[in-house]
Amino acid sequence: MENSVRVRFAPSPTGYLHVGGARTALYNWLFARHVKGDFILRIEDTDKSRSTNEAIGEIIKSLRWLGLSWDEGPEVDGKYGPYRQTERLDLYAQEAKRLLENEKAYLCYCNPEELKERRELALKEKRTPKYDGRCRNLSPEEKIAFEKEGRKAAIRFNCPKEGETAVDDLIRGRVEFKNEALDDFIILRADGFPTYNFAAVMDDHLMKITHVIRGEDHLPNTPKQILIYQALEYEVPAFAHLPMILGSDKKPLSKRHGATSIEEFRKNGYLPEAMINYLVLLGWSYDEKTTLFSVDELIEKFSIERVSKNPAVWDPAKLEWMNGHYIRQMFVEELVDKVLPFLESTGLAKGINREWLKQVVILAQERMKILSEIVDWTDFFFKDVETEEKELREVFSTPEALRVLGLARDKLKELQEFKKAEIEKILRMLCEDMNLKPAKGLQPIRVAITGRKVSLPLFESIELLGKEKTLAKLDKTIETVKQLF
Repeated sequence: MENSVRVRFAPSPTGYLHVGGARTALYNWLFARHVKGDFILRIEDTDKSRSTNEAIGEIIKSLRWLGLSWDEGPEVDGKYGPYRQTERLDLYAQEAKRLLENEKAYLCYCNPEELKERRELALKEKRTPKYDGRCRNLSPEEKIAFEKEGRKAAIRFNCPKEGETAVDDLIRGRVEFKNEALDDFIILRADGFPTYNFAAVMDDHLMKITHVIRGEDHLPNTPKQILIYQALEYEVPAFAHLPMILGSDKKPLSKRHGATSIEEFRKNGYLPEAMINYLVLLGWSYDEKTTLFSVDELIEKFSIERVSKNPAVWDPAKLEWMNGHYIRQMFVEELVDKVLPFLESTGLAKGINREWLKQVVILAQERMKILSEIVDWTDFFFKDVETEEKELREVFSTPEALRVLGLARDKLKELQEFKKAEIEKILRMLCEDMNLKPAKGLQPIRVAITGRKVSLPLFESIELLGKEKTLAKLDKTIETVKQLF
């Protein structure tokens, strides 16, 4: 059906996929899936100095990890390809030539040094830097003279100098731009590579894109693109410009705010379900109370009409909370598969019995906010954790704390059935006999076993650790504390 919705995500492959780009991809994907349209991935790689194949691979990997499949694009193909701009140069040259012939564009022989010099002069004189149009009406003789100098011409779009260009934005409403403020911008560089505004228009037209959904930072580009659509007699698509994502300091989200790429979040132990759920709420809401959505629910409920005009603020704590929720919802078998790489990457859990590891993971599941935290919660099962001297002096500042360890060691050694219920029973009785509250009486044992004052449930941990390792940890701590005091 020709009238079906077609949207696209068109990243520049200059690095990892940023969370802002991921949100743009997500909104396009949800919109397409909601109306049963097509989602296209296009690679805008005409920035020769910064675009890399490695970055393309990373972007594709991050999109696949998030679960955002595309209907046309790299590794999928489709009838409107190729889907890399560097493979479409002939198409851009052909349409640029048509604009030249119709006097909607002109050759510009100004070299970069001259343009830089004029820009600096304009700034010095407190004028808006803008191309002065000196190549707009060159005579054939002047063009020949420039070419004899060895100058190569770029092609500039001949912007109208009067009137206004309006953008009827699906999110922001009508936004008007005065044409006199627009520059005669370059559409085709002297090396034959197109600029963003020209290539995007051509690709969106040839790929039959019906809705351009992108970041608010692209809004100033939109009037220029609409003028190109009109000059080429293309149908103008619908535009929707998404709100900015800001850090807690209300400045655009960047690396100074912490992790900002999808790959960083993946490596740190975030789940794709949590990332999708969190990203969608950065500018969109279904109602004032619902924050947790499955992907199917988002596809059903998503609409551009509910996207806000106001900037969204990145909240790492909310993302962590949300990620913890999805961790707690996981089946333990799946969670074991997810956390195993984090344990193995730090040299833990190699060759460990999976059924035993499953019990360890069950203990940690309620406490983890990100997958990588499995290491900090469970490392004592696999090695001796060195407790900081300051913490040891604090916990064992009284003689009774060391006495608790000695008595606990003796009582645990006598246990025939080393199970949680029996372990808890004798250790609570020990606290009672010593007239200590459980919180105080069990703390020295907790530190000796786990290396920390805050840990996984103590009695279950001791059972999983086993009698031999438990006694060894108690013995080692007793010797360490004796040397300290």
